Amino acid sequence: MRKLMATGVVPGVRETGRQVFPLAALQRLQARPAADLTALGTTEVAVLRSDAPAKVDEPDRDWIGFGTALDRAQLLAALSGWWRCDPARVAAGAVLPVTVAGFVVAVLTGLAEWEADGTAGTAGRYRFPKARLAGCLTDLTAPANAADPTDPEDARLAGLLLGTRLPSVSGGPIAYVATHPTTTDRPATEGE
Repeated sequence: MRKLMATGVVPGVRETGRQVFPLAALQRLQARPAADLTALGTTEVAVLRSDAPAKVDEPDRDWIGFGTALDRAQLLAALSGWWRCDPARVAAGAVLPVTVAGFVVAVLTGLAEWEADGTAGTAGRYRFPKARLAGCLTDLTAPANAADPTDPEDARLAGLLLGTRLPSVSGGPIAYVATHPTTTDRPATEGE
């Protein structure tokens, strides 16, 4: 709940004296459906597990994380890199759902190209310089795409994913989730 409150994606949250999460908002969140990943046409999809926005001192961005107070350019820069990941696996999924507390709050596409941070001998960090913000929410209790994508496929993917539940398990910000899970599957983790 704290992550959702810190991102600004739940209206009616009050933080004067004590934090108050509206009961009606909680009930709407409990009713949100699970993401239907079978419609993606891939075997797995990477998921960016985000936190509330935090100010950073980096040459290509001022923020990391997700927050409704960020404008679209700031949000795209904050979400499009530098993560420890397998960039080819991220690109193979063709879409990157961004979750906060297990809810999809943004969707990135345009992941075919990536850059490494130049770290040698370790699991380097990667970013996706041509990523597009296909969708983002300002209200998780009444999901509507605030990004207004011009590409029809971006709009379709955002419509499919925004506001849904998408659980994932990882030791870092990127997790990999099977799109066609079987009864023997378990959530994939970052190193797999």
